[in-house]
Amino acid sequence: MKFHVLTLFPEMIENGLHTSITGRAIEKGILSLNTVNIRDFAGNKHGKVDDYPYGGGAGMVMQAEPVYGAYKSIEEQAGRKLRTIYLTPQGQTFHQKMAEEFSREDELVFLCGHYEGIDERVLQEIVTDFVSIGDYVLTGGELPAMVMIDTISRLVEGVLNNESSAETESFQDSLLEYPQYSRPEVWRGRAVPPVLLSGHHANVEKWRREQSVLRTARWRPDLLEKADLTEKEKAMVKGEENDV
Repeated sequence: MKFHVLTLFPEMIENGLHTSITGRAIEKGILSLNTVNIRDFAGNKHGKVDDYPYGGGAGMVMQAEPVYGAYKSIEEQAGRKLRTIYLTPQGQTFHQKMAEEFSREDELVFLCGHYEGIDERVLQEIVTDFVSIGDYVLTGGELPAMVMIDTISRLVEGVLNNESSAETESFQDSLLEYPQYSRPEVWRGRAVPPVLLSGHHANVEKWRREQSVLRTARWRPDLLEKADLTEKEKAMVKGEENDV
């Protein structure tokens, strides 16, 4: 899978993604990362890509033409229009199902804004998806782009050594992940739950499912609206709510 990132700070993207799991996947050729510096398309010797907003107001706005030129350089290379994601607090909130949908694309373009935003006209021309990673404002779109790329990459075949990992983590089936334990068996007086030492796989899976449901009920009850729960699990959740 190939990721293209339109940014004013390509080194930030490169440094962040050429490490750990994504870095190894890039080295193996499973993932490809192409950063495009929007300033290279500024059309002036100072690399200026912003100007004052029409109508007045605080701050500066990224101009349409440099962003458009940066995008077109990718489109011409690909030979087709590509799905383009603009990272903005005004977008739809990013979630796991969205990551799964994006992971089915061969190539994705991420557009990172700065200042007070980007000229609306170029957004209308090139952007297909407006996405936010949460209800807060950052200084730019680079961190959200890296968050999304990391999440999507985990779903690409071959990126994770254990392919089942991506299928059992938090937000799969609208449930949070169950608690995890490792050696030693007892740490500072806290013991690993006996069921995990039993070797009885069916009981382990049953316990993990119950813990996922209970943990979601405690920490993210909003997710349970979309979860497919049995009648027994619904009763378990109701009991948890009554205990709070």
